[in-house]
Amino acid sequence: MTATALAAVAGVVAPTAAVAAPSKTVTEAGGIGTNDEQRVAAAAVVRLDPKPDVLLLSDYDFIHALWQKARDAGEGLGAVRTAAEEAMMSSTKAEDHVRFITTGIHQAYKLDQQREKDKADAERAIRLAKSQVLIAVGIPSSPDLLALSDDNFIRAIMKHDAAGPEVRSAAAKALANDAAAWREFLVNGAREAHQRDVANELKELEEKNRKEAERRKELAARTNVAALFRTTPTEAMLALGDDNFIRELLRTAPDDTRKSELYEAAQSAVLSSDPKEWKKFIHSGAEEAYKRDDEARRKKLAEENRKLARQIMGTAENSGINPGLVEAARTALAGDDAEVARFLKPDSQLRARRQSIQLSVGPQAGWYLRSSAPDEDYGFIGPLDAKSKQAAREEATWAIVPALASNPGCFSFESVRKPGYYLRGEHGVSANVRIVADDGSAKFKEEATWCRFRGFAGTGVSFQLASRDYWLRAYGGQLYATYSSKEEFNQDATWSIAPPLAR
Repeated sequence: MTATALAAVAGVVAPTAAVAAPSKTVTEAGGIGTNDEQRVAAAAVVRLDPKPDVLLLSDYDFIHALWQKARDAGEGLGAVRTAAEEAMMSSTKAEDHVRFITTGIHQAYKLDQQREKDKADAERAIRLAKSQVLIAVGIPSSPDLLALSDDNFIRAIMKHDAAGPEVRSAAAKALANDAAAWREFLVNGAREAHQRDVANELKELEEKNRKEAERRKELAARTNVAALFRTTPTEAMLALGDDNFIRELLRTAPDDTRKSELYEAAQSAVLSSDPKEWKKFIHSGAEEAYKRDDEARRKKLAEENRKLARQIMGTAENSGINPGLVEAARTALAGDDAEVARFLKPDSQLRARRQSIQLSVGPQAGWYLRSSAPDEDYGFIGPLDAKSKQAAREEATWAIVPALASNPGCFSFESVRKPGYYLRGEHGVSANVRIVADDGSAKFKEEATWCRFRGFAGTGVSFQLASRDYWLRAYGGQLYATYSSKEEFNQDATWSIAPPLAR
């Protein structure tokens, strides 16, 4: 059903009477309370070109420009983006905007830098784990082999002649699971499986030659410890006494291991005069310390991810208009670390911002705000449900994002059906509302920005255009940006935020 048809059936025309506007007003954005030096420093964080027109923006507009660059940068500036959203949506005070530009953005950037460093360390640990696997299992290393993706590297290990039955079985199990299982195989599983292969071989050998079995057991333990230090042991090194073997590991240890639990455990062992402590380190202590390092690395990144997810959830809760984002964050935080990491991806958050908007009261209560492609994307309301066609459900689903224009407590509604198109109310009495592509102009940003207020009917919300005292209203099935004091206006301009029809 098109908007035109709805209007014709209803037998009404657009409201035209210009009457007293509601008393609610939008708080004006502050002026400029920061200097060029402060702005250039803030712009450098997100790589925003500080052109003269940018430096002349109000503080709020400047924060919005910073937010856009942080949003475009993706997950790497997640804390900056979230802090900018909080500054835009949570406060109308000029000093809060100044504080974000001068200090807040830099504090958030430090969090992003640390999180990115820890992510890089975790990824590097996986790459290094591959070389450790090769050393432990006895497979010659090569750049081509190390350059393989995690799953293909595991396949290569599984097919290699040096891999025993336990290694091949563990590799097959890992490949049958997800990326987390691949990681566990690379960091611990492959070496542990190889140790089981060695133990099985030694058990058979022990029945025939106990002395040879003990010798091979010792060589296997030393080779495994050397692998943890990313060292391929020479015959001469393997022939050293236990204490001198550990000293040689410490001497040749890569620089990045020198603050690790593994390195400290080796130092502690070699400083002991008890040969049992040397033996314990070689056969179990090194492995335990290595796993503590890996667990600490995982926990640190996981906690940083959870901190950012909690911040995103808090900002969304304060907005009052992104319940889907709040629920997605809450669900992720209730899950494991992998779920939190998935939630933080920009695509996941944009999808979580999806909501549908329904008329809250009156005869058409429950009808959805949507666009109509056959009617040149003019807005209208209509009844829809989960069984409606996918295209129709997408036309009634919006990504509710921080306002394109510079207004605290305001938002823009991006079409899910047509990304880059926004719900726009043109200036003028009783102007139609339609879905229009963002042309980047200041005029468009104002007309595609809607500010949230308590609903006129005493429930739900009402949306006011950022630039004028016009309100989003359904009249005769069509959408208008208008104002009125008539009683029916209250129900025509009162909306509720609903779960997205198209997820």
